[in-house]
Amino acid sequence: MRHPPQSSAASATRCVTVIANGTAGQGCTQGWVRTVEQTCRHFGLTADVRLVQSGDDIMRTAHDALARGASTIVAAGGDGTVSAIAAKVAGTHACLGVLPMGTLNHFAKDLGIPLELEAAIEALAGGREISVDIGDVNGRTFINNSSLGLYPDIVRDREQQRRRIGRGKWAALLFASLNAARRYPVLQLRIEVDGKPITRRSAFVFIGNNNYTMEGFEIGERARIDEGVLSLYVTQRMGRFGLLGLAIRALLHRLRQARDFDMVKAATLVVDAPGHHMRVATDGEVTLMETPLHYRIRPGALRVIVPATQSPIEGKQP
Repeated sequence: MRHPPQSSAASATRCVTVIANGTAGQGCTQGWVRTVEQTCRHFGLTADVRLVQSGDDIMRTAHDALARGASTIVAAGGDGTVSAIAAKVAGTHACLGVLPMGTLNHFAKDLGIPLELEAAIEALAGGREISVDIGDVNGRTFINNSSLGLYPDIVRDREQQRRRIGRGKWAALLFASLNAARRYPVLQLRIEVDGKPITRRSAFVFIGNNNYTMEGFEIGERARIDEGVLSLYVTQRMGRFGLLGLAIRALLHRLRQARDFDMVKAATLVVDAPGHHMRVATDGEVTLMETPLHYRIRPGALRVIVPATQSPIEGKQP
């Protein structure tokens, strides 16, 4: 085990509340809880670990921790768990810590937070606080991104297969993707970009909290989460094979040359479509929302602990 740091962002309180999603990754056991408590003590922290099993429990536990005056609330789970806790922590006196336990852990990776448990706790104890942006759609927070069209359709089908058939996550994702490709939902959209109207007919709409890399093998990464912008990526009038061709262009760094793909930065977006409701994915969770959808960026609304050695906001190049 590494030696404890000499100073830490949490040293003022010496106590952190850890909210652990028992269903994330391989799941949390009582043995895992003891490991977290012991490792935190080694690095000079006292951990109050709360093991929860549902989204409602996550939100309730975060709310209770804030009411008790907790100054550091640590999300132990995947991006969905981090997003739910960040929604409660943003704009309050508290700071967010992250122990990545999910499958993808996009938020932690973009902030340079280690994925290995001991290293993540060491970063929590010896790290520093920075302020990052969060996105919001109709009052729902997202730390990574929101999407419309194909992706919410895939996620909804994937979760139904896992519940009804008992398929594993990756197998369910594969079958859900094939089903979505057959259905290929296309949306007729009216979009306002900082008040400027455009219309698009698209099967893929992606709204990011700050700018995403959409080309090459670093696709899906962010260099910064503090520029104060939303990024809009939307395809135009293309079928299944056109979307495949677009993916190939992205890998070859030729996406910006595609005339059937828009990339726009904005502070606010309004998305409307025929009908009164639309399925919206936010950080991998699908919600049925009333239209129009109002997106906004909340600059610097979330304080988060990152490793002291390098802030990704300063260390990466856009």
